[in-house]
Amino acid sequence: MRITSTSCICPVLVCLCFVQRCYGAAHHGSIKVTRNQTKHVEGETEVHHRPKRGWVWNQFFVLEEHMGPDPQYVGKLHSNSDKGDGSVKYILTGEGAGTIFIIDDTTGDIHSTKSLDREQKTHYVLHAQAIDRRTNKPLEPESEFIIKVQDINDNAPKFTDGPYIVTVPEMSEMGTSVLQVTATDADDPTYGNSARVVYSILQGQPYFSVDPKTGVIRTALHNMDREAREHYSVVIQAKDMAGQVGGLSGSTTVNITLTDVNDNPPRFPQKHYQLYVPESAQVGSAVGKIKANDADTGSNADMKYTIINGDGSGVFSISTDKETREGILSLKKPLNYEKKKSYTLNIEGANTHVDFRFSHLGPFKDVTMLKIIVGDVDEPPLFTMPSYVMEVYENAKIGTAVGTVTAQDPDTANSLVRYFIDHNTEEDRYFTIDASTGTIKTAKIFDREETPWYNITVAASEIDNPGLVSHVPVGVRILDVNDNPPELARDYDVVVCENAKPGQVIQTITATDKDNSANGARFHFSLDEGLSLNPNFTLRDNEDNTASILTRRRRYSRTTQDIYYLPVLISDGGVPPLSSSSTLTIRVCVCERDGRVRTCHAEAFLSSAGLSTGALIAILLCVVILLAIVVLFITLRRSKKEPLIISEEDVRENVVTYDDEGGGEEDTEAFDITALRNPSAAEELKYRRDVRPEVKPAPRHHPSSSLNSIDVQEFIKQRLAEADVDPSVPPYDSLQTYAYEGHRSEAGSISSLDSATTHSDQDYNYLGDWGPEFKKLAELYGEIESERTT
Repeated sequence: MRITSTSCICPVLVCLCFVQRCYGAAHHGSIKVTRNQTKHVEGETEVHHRPKRGWVWNQFFVLEEHMGPDPQYVGKLHSNSDKGDGSVKYILTGEGAGTIFIIDDTTGDIHSTKSLDREQKTHYVLHAQAIDRRTNKPLEPESEFIIKVQDINDNAPKFTDGPYIVTVPEMSEMGTSVLQVTATDADDPTYGNSARVVYSILQGQPYFSVDPKTGVIRTALHNMDREAREHYSVVIQAKDMAGQVGGLSGSTTVNITLTDVNDNPPRFPQKHYQLYVPESAQVGSAVGKIKANDADTGSNADMKYTIINGDGSGVFSISTDKETREGILSLKKPLNYEKKKSYTLNIEGANTHVDFRFSHLGPFKDVTMLKIIVGDVDEPPLFTMPSYVMEVYENAKIGTAVGTVTAQDPDTANSLVRYFIDHNTEEDRYFTIDASTGTIKTAKIFDREETPWYNITVAASEIDNPGLVSHVPVGVRILDVNDNPPELARDYDVVVCENAKPGQVIQTITATDKDNSANGARFHFSLDEGLSLNPNFTLRDNEDNTASILTRRRRYSRTTQDIYYLPVLISDGGVPPLSSSSTLTIRVCVCERDGRVRTCHAEAFLSSAGLSTGALIAILLCVVILLAIVVLFITLRRSKKEPLIISEEDVRENVVTYDDEGGGEEDTEAFDITALRNPSAAEELKYRRDVRPEVKPAPRHHPSSSLNSIDVQEFIKQRLAEADVDPSVPPYDSLQTYAYEGHRSEAGSISSLDSATTHSDQDYNYLGDWGPEFKKLAELYGEIESERTT
C-alpha cells in the first residue's frame, strides 16, 4: 500500500512534500505485500506461507487551526493491489477515525473535518487496511500510521506569576539585580520561532532595565533615593517569534519599592527653643518635649536625646519616647523661683543605628539649645525639717510642752503662718499646738507601758491664703519612768526530791519588769527579812538577773509535809527602786536516783489542779458503785439463812446438806487474835461491824494484873465460853487458831513490828549504794531517818 500526502502548503513544506512523494513512491510510500502462495504438488498437501511486508511507513501532517469551509486534505492511501477498477476498499480505524478523520473507501483520500489544536493534542494514531470489496477479505495486513498536528504561532507568551511585588535598598549600585521574570509560550519550541521569547521594558525607564534573553530586571541609575521617590511601577513585555514583526506578545507589571537605609542624619528644626515651667511642678513629672526630624524610617530613624551641658543638667533629665521619637524633658529637683529664675540646656539628638557606608553624609547627630523659664507660683509654707521627733516623760502633767515646729512662707511676701494638728486619728487628740508659735503640748497623761510612741501630723497654712497648706509628720516618744515593780517571769513549778542533799539547786528563777532597761535591767533577789530563818530552803542571787533555790537539809518526806512555801523579794535598779514579793510553791516528790520525778503525793491524790472535772466524776462513780456492791453483799448474807428441817409435819426422810465453809478470814471480827499473841495487849471486846447484835452484852472488866498472870489454858477457856454465849458471833462453826508468844524476855523482842517506834542513830545511807535489790529498803529507812530528823 502506498500513502501519499498533498498537505504541502507553506514553502518550507514544499521540499518536504516533494521528497516525501518521490521517496515514498520508491521506498516508503508503498506497502508491498505478496499474496499467500499455494503450491499443488502431486502427493503433497497445500502449504500456506506467511506473507512478507515490503513497506516503510512515514507520517502525515495536518495544519492546526484550519478555518477553511472545506475539509482539509491530509493524505492518500493506495494499495499495490488496487487496479483502479474499484475492487479495493480502504478502511480507516484508530484515534479520530470517522469523526475527525474520514477516508474515501474507493480512492483512499483522507480528510480532516475539524479544526485541530496542537496545544491540546499533538498527534493521532490510526490504522489503515485494504480489503477486497467483493469478498471482504483483506488484501494486505492492517498498518499503523501517525497524523501529526502541525504547529502555527497561535499562542502569545504569558507571565504566570505576575504581577510581581519586590523591594530593593535605596542608594544601591547601578546594575543591582532586582528580579527575574519568566514568560511561557504554549507553542512548539522545537518548530520554528513560535515559542522563542524576547523581553523588553515598556515602562520604568530610565530607572530600571531588563535583559532581553533572561528577563532579569536591574537598577539603571546610581543612588536612587527613597526619600525622593519610594515606589516604581515597571511593565515588562515578552514577544515570541524572536521579537520579529508579526509575533505575539504578553506583558506583566513589577511593583518595585525602595527600602530605607540610614542615609539621612537627624536635624532639629530650630537651633534655639524656649520653655516655661512653673516652680510648682512636681519632681519626676514631664515638663516639655523636643524632637529632631529624620527623613529615614524604622530603626534608621531611632535616636537618643542627651543633655550634654548647661546649668540645668542637674535639675532636668531627658528621655526618648520610642513611639514618637520625641525627647521628654522631666524634672529631677524642685524649682524655686526665688532662688533661680531660668536654666539653659544644650540637647543633642543622635541616631542609634549608623550605617558606615554613608558616614560621609554625616555626622548623624544634631544639637540645639533650650532655655527654661521658671514661673513664680504662690507656694504653701515650708517646714524647716522634713520630719520631727520629740520626747516627753510618761505620767507628765497635762499641758507639758513637748516641742516646737517651725514653718516659713517661701515666697517673697513672707506671710505669717498658722499651725494646727490634723485630727485624723485618735492619737492626734492626745496633743495640742499653739497656732502662732507651733509649740506642741500634752492633752492627756501617758503610760509608756501601754503606748510608747505616737505619730501625729502638723499642718501649716498662710494667714493670707489658707488654701495653701503643707504638712509634716511628728513622732513623739514616751520616755520611761520607774513605775512598775519587777515580777517573776512566770509561775514556777518547783519540785524537791525526797532524797535531796543539802546545798542542791532545785530551781533557777528570773524576773521581768514592764519598765525599760534603764529602770529595770538589774534585779536583786532575796528572802523576806521579816520572816525567821528558813530551815528547809535558801536563795542565792546569781547577780545576772537570775536566782537559785537551794536545799538546806538532807531528805524530805512527803508523808510528813508535801508542800513548802518560800517568799521571795525582788527589787529593780531604777530610781527610785521598786520591789515586790512573790511566793514559790515547792512540792516534795519521789525521784529516781538520776533525779527524775517518779510521783508526787499532792499531784496524785490531793491536787485538784492535776485532776480534771471528768476524772473527779469518774472517781465518785467508782466509789458509789463499790458502796452499792458492799450493801448488796451484806443483804445477800442476811437473806441466806435457811432452816435445816423443812417442816415438822414432813415425816419423810430428809438429807440435809451443809455447804457452808465457815467464816474464814472474814471471821476475824469474832475473836481478836492479837490478844492471844500478846495477852498484855488485850483490850475490851470488839464487836463485829457486819452483824448488829440483838442483845448488848454486859461490859467486862479485867484488871491488868490478871492479864499478866493468867494461864494460856484458862485464857482460851474463858474466851470459848464468851464466844458460846455471845449472840454476835457467826451462827456457824468456825475454826480458830491460837498462838502465844509468851511474856516479854529480858532481852526484849527481836520482831520488826515494833522497830518503827524506836529511834536509832545509825546512818542507813550506805543502803543506796548496794544496788537495785536494796532500793526499796534504802527508801524505807531513808524516810524513817527523814521523819526522825524532822
